[in-house]
Amino acid sequence: MFDLRYHVASLAAVFLALIIGILVGVGISDRGLVDSAKTKFLQDEVASLQRRLDNKSTQSADQARDRVAAQTFINETYPTLAHNRLKGKQVAVVFVGSVDRGTRSSVTRALTDAGAQQVRLRALKVPIDVKQFDAALKGQPAARGLRGKANLERLGQSLGQELVLGGDTPILDSLANGASLVEEQHGGNKMPADGVVVVRTVAPQHGGTTKFLLGLYEGLGSNGVPAVGAEQTDAADSATAVYRQAGLSTVDDVDTSVGRLALMLLLAGQPAGHYGVKDSASDGALPPLPATASAAGG
Repeated sequence: MFDLRYHVASLAAVFLALIIGILVGVGISDRGLVDSAKTKFLQDEVASLQRRLDNKSTQSADQARDRVAAQTFINETYPTLAHNRLKGKQVAVVFVGSVDRGTRSSVTRALTDAGAQQVRLRALKVPIDVKQFDAALKGQPAARGLRGKANLERLGQSLGQELVLGGDTPILDSLANGASLVEEQHGGNKMPADGVVVVRTVAPQHGGTTKFLLGLYEGLGSNGVPAVGAEQTDAADSATAVYRQAGLSTVDDVDTSVGRLALMLLLAGQPAGHYGVKDSASDGALPPLPATASAAGG
């Protein structure tokens, strides 16, 4: 994604190089090796670049003011835009790794502000132990064809589907009890979810765990309900690339009013995409707002 700051920095670097060139050129000209016409040409080039740099800096300042104005507008209108946006919706939250309290607070606030309820939360322990998984699933009819390293992605898909659909969850139960997969949990398994939010709090994984997690994300997004990968603006290891690979929507600034609004709009069924403030936010800051206020439930 184009970043004006980098362009300004590159112009500044060129500007500095030309200044150095002029100083060197003037020193050489004192020895009669560079004529005054050459020095004048370099001086004109510096003046031209200075004007361009000043112009770009002005544009950058204007854009910064626009961003501040937009942020202020969202902050002031957020309560109205959020009100009943997800009224009556049941949303599952899945952490890959330990629960991060800050991110959990941001997601919970978005759900509460929009009138939704968290139907369940599960924090999954990684990396996985494939042998332990196989032992836990041994004799489980629902795990037929899902054991072994070659089937880790399919196993993850089945687990993701159970986490969203609820009801009987033999894969989740077997791995939670026999392989200690679930580190923290809140809420039961019975009710289906109307949407799901996934948050990865661990560093990128390797080997079999990578395949398992890709399958998990794919499974979370394969149930006909909105599925969103969320993270905070200062996330140390962004997971948006793998969420995108698995077909999930993403929000990379859920700790802000704009990010929480983007999350609730996606969970309400607005067009899937990748939203936020980072380079990965290819679709802008927010999904399109519904055309009528009635979409927010009054």
